[in-house]
Order: sequence, then structure tokens, then C-alpha cells
Amino acid sequence: MFPLRFDVAGRTVEVAVTTLLNAGYAGRSQEDVAAHVAELAELGVPAPTRTPCLYPVAPYLAMQADVVPVQHGRTSGEAEWALVITDDDVLLTAACDHTDRELEVHGVAWSKQAGPDVLGRKAWRLADVEGHLDELTLTAWAGGEKIQDGTLAELLTPRYWLDELRSRDLARPGTVLISGTIPMASEVDQFADTWRVDLTDPRTADTITCSYTVQRMPDPVA
Repeated sequence: MFPLRFDVAGRTVEVAVTTLLNAGYAGRSQEDVAAHVAELAELGVPAPTRTPCLYPVAPYLAMQADVVPVQHGRTSGEAEWALVITDDDVLLTAACDHTDRELEVHGVAWSKQAGPDVLGRKAWRLADVEGHLDELTLTAWAGGEKIQDGTLAELLTPRYWLDELRSRDLARPGTVLISGTIPMASEVDQFADTWRVDLTDPRTADTITCSYTVQRMPDPVA
């Protein structure tokens, strides 16, 4: 398992991921979440038994990749932030949860295992941005077209998830939590050959980016 390496204010921080968790249905307005669950149900995606959700994912799926191999043409990313617990700190970075949409209709947890969580190579200390967290923006482009654009005020906070992790004895070095996402623009084709996510602090104009190319694998010989 390869460690993740982050540039934190010019210092390299290395983290060996031991626990990877994907939050789901994690909007701060749970009324909006309920409406989203209903919309997905109409598309055949099974409704969760509770919200927000927390999906354990194989730790090796946390990566800093430039290329994401996929098995078919119906996979796509999601703009998210990632919480990374180190030996002595908590970091925040950009992330893109690449999801198999064909598999999602059979089980969200299964679909999370079918693609990686791509993280940025730069990170901020959570303590340095937590005081103005809701001002941070999250933006995604699919194939060069803007598909998601919002702020962290739309999502449950890192502090909420840290409390949740502590209650489950998971707030320990090597744990990475991916936040859940914000709404997508329905008119943009999410099944694109490139994905990019920007996490921006408007107070400093500093941006953390993760981006990658989606590469179709050869058809199986079977």
C-alpha cells in the first residue's frame, strides 16, 4: 500500500492510509438530502436506511492519481473534500470520489469499491481554515465543463465527522474521510474523459486541485 504525500505549507507530510470512509447523503440540510434520496430512488438507486451514511472503503482506493482506469463508460466523479488524520494533526484537501454508476443502482456501498478516491497533492491544516470553513468553495469540471459549484456550507462539517469518528474509535492516524458531494448540473455530461476538483480559500486565493483522466480498459476476454 503506497502512502499519500501532501505538501502542507511547503512541508511534505506522509500518511499511510489504514481506514478509508466515504460519507454519503451528507448535506447540511437533511430536508434537501431527503429530496435527493427520493430523486435517486426514481432512478433505481436503493434508498439508505439512515442519513448521513458512512461507507467503509478499501484503504488502497485512496490515491493521488493522474489516470483512473474504468471498465465501461458510465462512471463519474464527485467533488468532495477529504479529512486526513496524521500522527499529530488533521489535514483538509480536495478529493474526487470516482463512482461506478451502473453498479450504484445495485448498491451504493458496492459502487464505492469499484473506483478510487482521488486526493489532491496539497493540503491545509484544518485548524488554519476551520474558522471560515463555510467560505471555502468546491468546484468540479467534467470534460472541461463546470458540473458542480458550491461552498462547504452545503455539507456537514469536518468537526461533525471528527466527532462521529471518535464515537466509533476511528479518529486515529491513517484515517481518511471523504465528505460526500454537492449537487451536479444535470445538463452537463458527467461521463466525461477528464475530471477536476478545486477546493479554494477565497480569503487567500489559494486552491487545492485534484484532476485526472478517465481511461477505458480493454474489454475482458472471457
